[in-house]
Amino acid sequence: MKPTANTSDSQIERMLKKTLEIESQELSNAVAKINITWVQAVRAILAISGRVVVMGMGKSGHIGRKIAATLASTGTPAMFVHPGEASHGDLGMILKEDIVLAISNSGESEELTSILPVLKRIGVKIIAISGNNESTLSKHADWFLQSSVEREACPLNLAPTASTTVQLAIGDALAVSLLDARGFKENDFARSHPGGSLGRKLLTLVSDIMRKNLEVPYVNENTPFTQLMKQMSTKGLGATSIVDEEMKILGVFTDGDLRRLVERGSDLRQLTAGEVMVRNPKLIEETSLAVEAAELMEVNKITSVFVVNSQGKLVGAINSNDLMKNKVI
Repeated sequence: MKPTANTSDSQIERMLKKTLEIESQELSNAVAKINITWVQAVRAILAISGRVVVMGMGKSGHIGRKIAATLASTGTPAMFVHPGEASHGDLGMILKEDIVLAISNSGESEELTSILPVLKRIGVKIIAISGNNESTLSKHADWFLQSSVEREACPLNLAPTASTTVQLAIGDALAVSLLDARGFKENDFARSHPGGSLGRKLLTLVSDIMRKNLEVPYVNENTPFTQLMKQMSTKGLGATSIVDEEMKILGVFTDGDLRRLVERGSDLRQLTAGEVMVRNPKLIEETSLAVEAAELMEVNKITSVFVVNSQGKLVGAINSNDLMKNKVI
């Protein structure tokens, strides 16, 4: 359909705001519907040895897929099964050890209600998210979670808008409650998202991306200044470390230190690495997370940091370019 010719910008803006206001209000209303049944539903999921099988038709099905994905990524094994396909063989995927999370605003979706008796015969427990507590779905459910809304955001009060927003929020509430009860932590989340940016931040160690061996610039404290500069230029890190015989770092020298020496008018040719180095530099251990190296650089306004092992010996170096190249920052 073509847009109404006289639709003004202000009218569009009003509708945008009204939609968000209605959905926000319906979410607030949903909070008051939480009762002991919701708590029991969470405990039921925690107790199962199987999976949460999420089911829903139409828009509720789209919401169900998202809820299943959220549950699976936060420590609760879950999958989505389409009700229409379930009655044509996919019911075999559901075991009595599972629990079904059935979603339907009306509670009367034919494809869903037709398989409820079969699920009960299998012995599968059912959690229902529905806006109708007198529906077929609610009567078959072991736990009923009320998702009714006073009105949809759709001006015709027809298109599922506020109702699907509430369904999704209830799914999120279940997932987060389960996450918290399981003691699910950042590292657990990262293990299920190894390819994402969060996974890289929480799983990538300094040792995974640091420069090693001949890539690492270092000299001893008696090294002439000219040789120190050659080491810095060759390795391209913008800094070099100064180490003792055991490869423990005594200090560092950076491009910024060079600029400050030049500004003071120092006779650089007569100096040694030990005379120009900055003592007690910021260092990081190779077992630290790469994101910790990024934080160290940001806080101290530096662009590179040298890496040590558990004995405090130089083993590598890392700079902001290394972090960006590996998508840590």
